[in-house]
Amino acid sequence: MNTMTKAWQKRDKGLTARMMLCFFILALLYAVFIGVLAYVGVGFIPIIIVASAMIIAQWYFSDKIVLWSSGAKVVSQDQFPKLHELIERIVVRTNMPKPKIAVINTTLPNAFATGKGQKSSVVAVTTGLLDLLDTEELEGVLAHELTHIRNRDVLVLTLASIFSTVAAYLMQFGFYGGLYGGGMGGGYGNRDDRNNGSAFIIMLLVAALTWIISFLIIRAISRYREYSADRGSAQMTGKPSKLANALVKISGEMSRAPKKDLRQVEGLNAFFIVPAISGNSITNLFSTHPPVNKRIQKLLEMEAAMS
Repeated sequence: MNTMTKAWQKRDKGLTARMMLCFFILALLYAVFIGVLAYVGVGFIPIIIVASAMIIAQWYFSDKIVLWSSGAKVVSQDQFPKLHELIERIVVRTNMPKPKIAVINTTLPNAFATGKGQKSSVVAVTTGLLDLLDTEELEGVLAHELTHIRNRDVLVLTLASIFSTVAAYLMQFGFYGGLYGGGMGGGYGNRDDRNNGSAFIIMLLVAALTWIISFLIIRAISRYREYSADRGSAQMTGKPSKLANALVKISGEMSRAPKKDLRQVEGLNAFFIVPAISGNSITNLFSTHPPVNKRIQKLLEMEAAMS
């Protein structure tokens, strides 16, 4: 058990490197985008005001928005004693602060973690998950989510989405500023139609580049973080096969769920333990998660190595 404890206590260097690279590339892209907006005529002060306001707003409200959009409600120990006991059992072993616990009233079995740090984190599970899994399988899922919190990769997803969202809004800000005049300190009024057309094309190209790079980076780091969380869960509980069983059950139920229900929660796929995918194989190709069968295979290999 000591060896196992030391294993989950070690920082995942691969995840740390990817997080740093993610931030560097997105920050560079964000700076380039602001530079382009300034170049085509949007005033520097309006850019800073809008960007700062959006970053501050998303930083403080991003986790609340995730809970609100999922319909998750924070629950007390009196309401869900078993759930609280399982979380407490894990955090005592791992010396982590106990997160808030939320429950989503839906038959879709899933779970996610959100929050900007360990002390402000929330682990959310659905009632469908509680009905589907046995105690050890549920413990594996909860340990998976707690690993996300310990690794702080939830924060990475939040900040990465802030970069791409702010860039998109700044593009709209610059576009409408160009359409409706230079009153924002931009000075569009002295440009001819050709220059306005060139500026608009430049903004469209940069917006497309921003979206593509953000899309690929977020998915690359999201896939790796799922493997890391699976590994952390297996090391915390010492029962990789139980998490593997949970993934089999969850993915099986999700595959049978009505597509209408899946589409309603697809926006939270980056956070879920198993994504709600209502589309075809092309959608799977760009999924935020690695294939479930590969995750199960790695967990079973860990189980074999432990025995």
